[in-house]
Amino acid sequence: MTKVLIMHNDLRAYWKRRVFFLRDFLKSKNIYLYAVELFGKGSPYEFDPFIQTETWWDCLFPEHSFADLSAAQIKKAVFKKLDEINPDVIIAGSVAFSSGALGLRWAKRNKKKFIMFDDAKATDVKRNPVVQTVKNLIINQIDAFWLPSTNYTDEYAALYSKKSVHYFFGFNCIDNDLFKFHGEKSFNNGKIISVCRLVPKKNMENLLKIWQFVEENNDYYKLTIIGDGPLLNDLKILANTLGLHRVEFLGAVPNDQLPKYMHEADAFISSSLAESWGLMVNEAMAAGLPVLLSDRINAAGTLLKEGINGYGFDAQNIHEMQKKVMDFIDLPENEKKEMSNNSLRIIGTMDYENMGTQLVSMLKILAAEPPKKIGLLPYTAINLWPGRYNTKGWDNVKQ
Repeated sequence: MTKVLIMHNDLRAYWKRRVFFLRDFLKSKNIYLYAVELFGKGSPYEFDPFIQTETWWDCLFPEHSFADLSAAQIKKAVFKKLDEINPDVIIAGSVAFSSGALGLRWAKRNKKKFIMFDDAKATDVKRNPVVQTVKNLIINQIDAFWLPSTNYTDEYAALYSKKSVHYFFGFNCIDNDLFKFHGEKSFNNGKIISVCRLVPKKNMENLLKIWQFVEENNDYYKLTIIGDGPLLNDLKILANTLGLHRVEFLGAVPNDQLPKYMHEADAFISSSLAESWGLMVNEAMAAGLPVLLSDRINAAGTLLKEGINGYGFDAQNIHEMQKKVMDFIDLPENEKKEMSNNSLRIIGTMDYENMGTQLVSMLKILAAEPPKKIGLLPYTAINLWPGRYNTKGWDNVKQ
């Protein structure tokens, strides 16, 4: 039986359901899946704590964050677990992180295969040229990339040749059935919904400013904002200052109630200034919503078809945002329903079944290939770089 290990700094929130699906899906193909998280603390998903319920899923430091530990402690624990499991293939996040860096190091030492998943494009992260060169040197030693969609291919292939690294897609998916609307959906609710953590990069100030224009030109539509965060009170004050009467802040809501709020809306909007993907877009489309999306959201490049299932806009151009929101509001109901159906059709191509099928196909390809040879320089770089885990800047965007 082939043994596959998926390892990341944490595997909570969206990853949790994916891993359980893959466990059963791979088992039916005679492939045994293990899951290892490094840290129980210090993650943006810390609200979803690690609770061990499965013997095949472990967390190495459930009470610690990356900052609490030394590089030696992390390396020792990771290598001990990898020696214990002895997987044929390691799947891990970017080599910028401890999970990817140490996973690749162990794989190279033990002549195993390594798959790296990532949803950040090269243009999303600006690095010192020397740092980028070393990173590229290391990443070129992996066996395969697992990317969200083919929309990422051009940027990655410009740095990492498809002749030496395999590419496959589709891991950024959700359980579409959880958000499915049952029955005939109407589009006379007069609500547009936004769901996000209320932090600077979500650009909610601009969303409220354009909503002032909406209220001046439409006497029906309401904006519903779901989410909590450090800017909640400031945004409420801004809404009051702008004289907004049809904006409601619901705060955080339980995940199992989110589909209900989606179903009560006519469209989903995200004004974010940066998203490596943006899984809320998947959720909204799975709920049958047309989407109004910032062009800084990577999911938009794959899932948004302009005028087909929604509209895109420059998140820093308030006039363009105003126009696109009003374009949607002014559509007749039958065209909003058509957009809804198109959202469902498009998101249907990004589901768990497709994720599992693509992974199995890649595992077969890698199993037929000999271990990848590695030169002295990249081998040295891999053995010197321990990875890191810094999330301090995740909520902010440098303009």
